[in-house]
Amino acid sequence: MSVYVDNARHPFGRLLMCHMWADSREELFYMADRIGVQRKWFQRPAGLGVAGMDASWEHFDIAQSKRALAVSAGAIETDKYGPVEHTARLAGNHKKLEQIAHCRALGFGGGVREATP
Repeated sequence: MSVYVDNARHPFGRLLMCHMWADSREELFYMADRIGVQRKWFQRPAGLGVAGMDASWEHFDIAQSKRALAVSAGAIETDKYGPVEHTARLAGNHKKLEQIAHCRALGFGGGVREATP
């Protein structure tokens, strides 16, 4: 089991945000609790019966300061393709995984290692 953070830097007010996700919801919540991210910010697909905000996949948007704490606590750094790779792997979408590998081979993604465990 692993927790991941990407290298996104999306502006949100005066903060720069990235994504944090995990191989299991339990591990994601454990890391969120450990680094001080409130569970009310959990984002997930609608209809799962879990409190949080609607999104296409289970994750938290976290500030760069929380990202640093997550990395210090063992989160794996990945590039901008990490979230797409994660959801493609869960869905068994080999074509999407090949596309990601091709983009990385061309130097896209930001130069951080893959999220592959």
